[in-house]
Amino acid sequence: MKFGVKAWSKGRARAGVIQLIGEMEIETPALVLSTRKGLPFFISPDLFPSLPSPDSHFLHVSPLHFLEGLTPKTISNIGGLHQMLGLHEFGFAAVPRDSIVCLPDCDSTNKTGASFETPCGRLLIKPVEYMKMISSMNPNLWVTLADEVPAWVSEKRNKTSVDRTLRWLDDCIALNSIGGAVLGAIVGGSSVEERRRCAQEVAKRNVSGYWIGGFGLGESMEERSTLLNTVTDNLPEQKPRKICGLELPEEVLQGIASGVDLFHSTYIYHLTIGGFALTFPLDRTVGNVSTPQLSDIGSDGTKINLKATVYRKDTSPIVDGCSCYTCQNHTKAYINHLLNVHEMLAQTLLEIHNTHHYLGFFRVIRESIKDGKFEEFWEQFIGNRREHIFAASLTA
Repeated sequence: MKFGVKAWSKGRARAGVIQLIGEMEIETPALVLSTRKGLPFFISPDLFPSLPSPDSHFLHVSPLHFLEGLTPKTISNIGGLHQMLGLHEFGFAAVPRDSIVCLPDCDSTNKTGASFETPCGRLLIKPVEYMKMISSMNPNLWVTLADEVPAWVSEKRNKTSVDRTLRWLDDCIALNSIGGAVLGAIVGGSSVEERRRCAQEVAKRNVSGYWIGGFGLGESMEERSTLLNTVTDNLPEQKPRKICGLELPEEVLQGIASGVDLFHSTYIYHLTIGGFALTFPLDRTVGNVSTPQLSDIGSDGTKINLKATVYRKDTSPIVDGCSCYTCQNHTKAYINHLLNVHEMLAQTLLEIHNTHHYLGFFRVIRESIKDGKFEEFWEQFIGNRREHIFAASLTA
């Protein structure tokens, strides 16, 4: 793996390029698509050409998903993830946590391993077991085992989580038999001191990049920026930073403003399963917000609820001018019908659109960084959301 920073904003936000496989390069900040056992939730491999390339060729996978199926030995005999899934030109980032079915459970974690709520129930995963999974799958990037804790734990528990994570980092590196790009896990909960200590210690290790864990677990938006800045200020600039737990567009912007490069988000999944479609403008000019109309039902300025009856006879695409397969071929009325008769095609079409739209959001962010106008874009985007919500409250 190779990574280089190509442009900086006025602050910490940066645009770069990460090279994973052969000549394939992915520009950062980038979205690492959420998967279930290596594939998107509703998009089959034959539909991948409908997504923007190469932005959609970077996939997040949790090794814990495979505990209910194939054994590590079987996956290894097949030839790893790329061979098993037939996705030879895609990059995989392996992280234990996936924010849907493999959630960290700090109360059951102990000094021997990290506890997770998995599809097989609550399990304690030790470094040696975790590294067997990683070795069999042979992903392009993999994150070391971490003891993630929520924001409300004590200072003592925060310190313990950092000590365990650093010990497991050394264990994972020592047990690594496949090489590859190792991302050192950084934790510390809501403690600025422990976040700083963990970042400084991980930066001393021989890793290819950094995974910032423990976010999206109860911290407030106000304290998050300080915690993120504390971490990134203590990491070298020439290595990539990945994060889980920042889902919403405004949370992504907050992470990018602190210097994060790679994001794993289940936002697309949650939108799709709820029948929502992203609709916010993909440009860097934000106009005045008009009073919400009937067609804005289920909208918060970024998405619409296609289950709403107002779309039953709406023959327009989800977003006018959108180049995704869904908008080029189908209408709101058709998707509304599919949702209301519980046809799975609805989720497939929605996931195609939402993935396409969110990848476009990251593309616009990269352009704003290269032009030195990220801070202005961030401020305009957040301001537009607030105005829309305020206008909606007046008409409620």
